[in-house]
Amino acid sequence: MRRKSAPHSEYLRAMFEPRVRAVLGPTNTGKTHLAIERLLAHSSGIIGFPLRLLARENYDRMVAQKGEKLVALITGEEKIVPPEAKWFACTVEAMPLDRPVEFLAIDEIQLCADPDRGHVFTDRLLHARGMVETMFLGAETIAPLLRRLVPRAEIETRPRLSQLTYAGPAKLTRLPARSAIVAFSAQEVYAIAEAVRRRRGGCAVVMGRLSPRTRNAQVALYQNREVDFLVATDAIGMGLNMDVDHVAFAALSKFDGQQPRPLTAQEVAQIAGRAGRGMKDGSFGTTAECPAMPDEIVAAVETHAFEPIAQLAWRNSDLDFTSIDGLLGSLAMNPPQAGLAKGHDAVDHITLEALSRDVEVRGLADTMSRVRLLWEACQVPDFRKLADDSHTALCSKLFTHLARDGKLPKDWVSSSLAVLERTDGDLDTLMARITAIRVWAYIAARNDWIDDAPSLQADARRAEDMVSDALHETLTARFVDRRAAHLIRKMDDTEEELLSAVTRRGEVVVEGHPVGHVKGFAFEPDSETVDEEERRVVLRAARRALVAEIPRRVAMLEAAKDDAFALTPSHKITWAYSHAPNMPAGLGDIAEVAKLKPGSEPSKPQVEVLASEFLDGAQRERIRERLATWLEALIKRELGAIFTAEGKAAEDNTLRGPAFRLREELGLAMGRTDPEIRPDLRQKLKAIGIRAGRYALFVPEAMKPKAMALRAQLWSLLRGIEAPKLPGGGLIAIPVREDWPRGFAETMGWLPAGPVLLRLDVAERIAGEIGHLTRRAPAMLPVDLASRLGIKGEMLGPVLDAMGFRLMPAEVLEETAFGPPAPARIAHARPPRQEHHRGPRRDEQRGPRRDDQRGPKRDEQQRGPRRDDRRGPRPDAAPVAEGAAPAEAGTAEAPRQDARPPRQDQRPPRQDQRPPRNDQRQGGKPYQGDRDRDRPRRPREERVQLPSMPRPDSPFAVLANLLKKD
Repeated sequence: MRRKSAPHSEYLRAMFEPRVRAVLGPTNTGKTHLAIERLLAHSSGIIGFPLRLLARENYDRMVAQKGEKLVALITGEEKIVPPEAKWFACTVEAMPLDRPVEFLAIDEIQLCADPDRGHVFTDRLLHARGMVETMFLGAETIAPLLRRLVPRAEIETRPRLSQLTYAGPAKLTRLPARSAIVAFSAQEVYAIAEAVRRRRGGCAVVMGRLSPRTRNAQVALYQNREVDFLVATDAIGMGLNMDVDHVAFAALSKFDGQQPRPLTAQEVAQIAGRAGRGMKDGSFGTTAECPAMPDEIVAAVETHAFEPIAQLAWRNSDLDFTSIDGLLGSLAMNPPQAGLAKGHDAVDHITLEALSRDVEVRGLADTMSRVRLLWEACQVPDFRKLADDSHTALCSKLFTHLARDGKLPKDWVSSSLAVLERTDGDLDTLMARITAIRVWAYIAARNDWIDDAPSLQADARRAEDMVSDALHETLTARFVDRRAAHLIRKMDDTEEELLSAVTRRGEVVVEGHPVGHVKGFAFEPDSETVDEEERRVVLRAARRALVAEIPRRVAMLEAAKDDAFALTPSHKITWAYSHAPNMPAGLGDIAEVAKLKPGSEPSKPQVEVLASEFLDGAQRERIRERLATWLEALIKRELGAIFTAEGKAAEDNTLRGPAFRLREELGLAMGRTDPEIRPDLRQKLKAIGIRAGRYALFVPEAMKPKAMALRAQLWSLLRGIEAPKLPGGGLIAIPVREDWPRGFAETMGWLPAGPVLLRLDVAERIAGEIGHLTRRAPAMLPVDLASRLGIKGEMLGPVLDAMGFRLMPAEVLEETAFGPPAPARIAHARPPRQEHHRGPRRDEQRGPRRDDQRGPKRDEQQRGPRRDDRRGPRPDAAPVAEGAAPAEAGTAEAPRQDARPPRQDQRPPRQDQRPPRNDQRQGGKPYQGDRDRDRPRRPREERVQLPSMPRPDSPFAVLANLLKKD
């Protein structure tokens, strides 16, 4: 672009030659500070910075000294130019070179060697001058070329104010506070920032894509010491001055827009130089997955000895706007002298080449002014970097509107900004939205392109501020844990006791931050603390905070009463305590503090204190001794009758065995005691508190609810299972429990009795009473037996069978039957019938007897038919089933034709298909038990022959019927 100097400027230059100075040196030499002082010392001046962030930062510093009315800010997308402005802070590309000023400065002049943007810095080096003083600031590596290209320049070098040393590689968890971690891609920045948040409490994030507002807010987090770490891209190497003590590289290579390449020693020094500001020394090193830094780079950075720049990037600035082809040709011109070289084709050049192939664009760019307008449209920055043709299409649309209409449609620009005025989305979405806003802010800043440009500029600033605030909040929420950061800083900065307290609810508060709850002697971090690294930070803070609290709790436990301790089904010991003295009931807490382990005997379990990071060995032993004393007293109190009986049994040898067995089996040994214990020994056992019953040998005191619960605890502890839940006290019978382990019911004193379980002591007492009643013969069934057993009436039969008795139901007579019915009775269970022969009878093997072959016996022939045969079948005889065995059917013969019909009072057949029992003799005489069965019977011929019953048609029968009617 041809530059026309004002006549006043030419006149001043003719009077005296302006001074050109180059202040060179490493970082932290005060170059920028010197330039700002010189700028403000002149009546007017311009200073160009490589980044918008730097321009904004120094603009704020200048405003603080001179006021808003006299200071201007000009960047590509932001212009604040008061009418009376004298001093300008700008980006290098946006410097208003057509404005004559006394002082002009360019910061980071060594960027002339950058292949992408270097041609702009080289142009300012060769052509931009102040009327009185020009100053170039940068590294010493440009000194040789600067002397060649600007022979009149005065070169001044400055040493670094502090020492910069190499600290070597370090893990993220080992980095010192006030460290900056540098990565070279957004994904790497996010990953490292997330790791720092988990392990060190959080960090601030600085990237080139951030808006000045977001960047300043993030830097404020770091500078205000809300966080002690900064994760950034190489953008921090360009003059961002912060209190950084150490710079850690997460990588030693980057993508330069063309290809990945390793960092040069000069680039490493530029970034590492952010460490150590003023007179404070700094250090640098590597971290994360980055290997150690090469020795030659370390030596170059520490001694500030770098190879000089060999050539500077150059592009022709004297452009030809006669045609598109002429413009492209002037851009492609070769450098005019040694030391200059063509850099990469810039975005504006690439966009112009793309639009030159558009027929419509070529048709519109038919004059020099149109070609110049096309070039200005192509210079719109591509902040979005979408790697597609969207930027080319935007530039084409801009040029088309400007060429045809002279202005851009205001509705199009305002609607494009309105679409971007949103705060939803993740980090990448918000940053992409900010870059798009910056493009439209650049367009809105062109007053000659838009009508009412100030209002659109205000809209762009409002949208950028809104999205920037949302981006800052998102960055902070994702990468900053203020609580952890504050606690880490307090713990690192001081060894004094932290301000901490434990509330009535057990909440641990350290330095005003709730960090979790302490239950007993265990600390539980907040539910929000889910990450392992964050948990370590909280535990570290809690450990410092609970230095005095844990010893106080140990003393509280030692002084606690026995009723403060209890056992859980999982064999843990709980402690009910209060957090503060005289705390009202209900505000305390219950915590598990120990667990039981099997000991040498079932009644001697061991106590093991639960693990806690806050207890030392002596404190654990004090807790164990107190809980062991409580447990011993509990066992002695609830199971003391067992040990008392064993002590009494020591005097008699016959009693020692049963007493020892009961101690081993916790007071109850199931099984019949009749075969082993004689009546005299039974009385001795009863005298010392041991009962030898029908079903078990037991101590009655062990059947009480509390004793039973403790026995269940000890029984399940030996088997490594949780203690099953016991039924409530006062129950006599309970349904069979399927959830109980095998053998548990019997061990606890519940006797299996058919469909129910009976409490052993009650079953023993009732069985003793029934046994006494039925000692000689069946007895009347007690009317309250079912209620005493705690069961329903229909369950009485199976329950008695299980107890060793049998229920004989009451007889139900029909209306025509004679005699009173037999009531329900109870008797001993019948012993099982024994079979004495092992095979067929000897006479059955021989075949039929001769008597059977010859016919009826002689005495039967002489006696005639039996009395029963003459009377017909017996009234109470059951009919013989078809196919029944002879043993079952007997030898009954077929009845005669004149036999009497059977009695009408015959019992109905049984519902269970079993043959009826002859429990009642003919005539209603009660059955006399086993005596009748065991009594030897007289031979048939010796039995008394009873007279036969009268015939129905006899006079005696008729008389009896008449008397009955009367």
